[in-house]
Amino acid sequence: MKYKAKNALLEVVGLLLFATLRADASTTVTLNGSACPVDAVITRDVCVIGGGASGTYAAIRLSDLGKSVVVVEQQDRLGGHTQTYTDPVTGGHIDYGVEDWHNLPVVLDFFARLNVSLVTQSNSVYGTSQYYDFSTGKSVPGYSAGDPTPGLTAYAAQLAANYSYLEEGFGGIPYPVPSDLLLPFGEFVIKYSLQSVVSLIFSVSQGLGNLLAQPTLYVFKSFGLGIIQGFEEGYLTTAANDNSLLYEHAYAELEPNVLLNSTILLVNRSSPNEANVLVSNPSGQTLLKCGKLVFAIPPKLNNLEGWDLSLSELSLFGQFTNSAYYTAIVRNSGLPSNITFVNVSPNTIYQIPKLPGIYEISPTGITGLLNVKFGSSQTLPDSEVQQQILSTIANLQVAGKTPGVPSLAVYSSHAPFELAVSPSAIAAGFYKELYALQGQRNTYYTGAAFHTQDSSLLWQFTEALLPSITDS
Repeated sequence: MKYKAKNALLEVVGLLLFATLRADASTTVTLNGSACPVDAVITRDVCVIGGGASGTYAAIRLSDLGKSVVVVEQQDRLGGHTQTYTDPVTGGHIDYGVEDWHNLPVVLDFFARLNVSLVTQSNSVYGTSQYYDFSTGKSVPGYSAGDPTPGLTAYAAQLAANYSYLEEGFGGIPYPVPSDLLLPFGEFVIKYSLQSVVSLIFSVSQGLGNLLAQPTLYVFKSFGLGIIQGFEEGYLTTAANDNSLLYEHAYAELEPNVLLNSTILLVNRSSPNEANVLVSNPSGQTLLKCGKLVFAIPPKLNNLEGWDLSLSELSLFGQFTNSAYYTAIVRNSGLPSNITFVNVSPNTIYQIPKLPGIYEISPTGITGLLNVKFGSSQTLPDSEVQQQILSTIANLQVAGKTPGVPSLAVYSSHAPFELAVSPSAIAAGFYKELYALQGQRNTYYTGAAFHTQDSSLLWQFTEALLPSITDS
């Protein structure tokens, strides 16, 4: 999404500030044993790595607390998983990433701070649901999701009685780790007679991959007490039906201290009082000299080329596996625009479909455009996901379907999505060691791997981290 033009004064200030940061073109610095040419040097209190939900929140709040910041973002926009498509025909907006937030003080405060209005989300756009086996394209006659209440009640009781600490992150996990948290969720379901809620959890906690094989810990983290509370209180979304507005307003606040389209080349944290980050962007190579780093990207080793990782970081980050999640807006599907098509399988336990595949195809509120959610237990090539989305839609045998060749209006990969480690690693204290990284080598960690794929809860987590970052 392109940001609206800022006023002339801000542009002039930004140009003057950038001009003061320019270094001699022949300047070189030595980082991690390599001599590197530098076109500009930026000195800040804090460098935020990643401009998704956690990184943007950290940058705004640190600025409010009097710290100078710079944000490094690989994409051409802030917002991460929050993405909005603007239909060129109607001008209508469709959120095809993050769709809502919890009704929490941290959410209300952040939106008020950035002057973005919220309303309670309405589900009226989704219409009625019809159930199809997407592997065959045929409807599943007589299918009913059933009443999830008995299982949901028992599930919520387990969370409230034994695992409420998970709402704050992984830091409260006791040791030895409760054995139920390590069970494959399918076994936990049988142990506590939760069968009636499985379909609901599968549909809400999209992106977990193989739900029944996941350690129960990760299902609790994805489908926690906050989610259940949201069913009762309602979720929030933007009044303008454009969730990316939040990050556009944040960008306006943070510019020119945001480096978009930027790739980290080298990171050196050997100094006790400073972290150096070399970044490549359209303006050249920029050296960031910062007192502290906020790490807000997925901690997968393939994301960290050029980082001076410690042995602990190498060991911990190297254990992460991930599922994958993909979203798209499809046009010319031939499908009705007032029906949600849900993927079910008559041949599997609980009739949840096998992945990779589409979870559901739902209305967007704009005729001719449908929202598609796709999941996989591992990262797939984008071309493979796109082809499967289009072929699945083309093969659906829906009464009244009109002829047409489906196409993607927009597509996004949210991989890597759910970062997880093995039950044996959890039991051995993985998350105790992961959280012990906080503050080491001038670096503070936030993001989904340290809590959950939920912007609202990540803002709470990041807020709790701020005193440690600002303490000098």
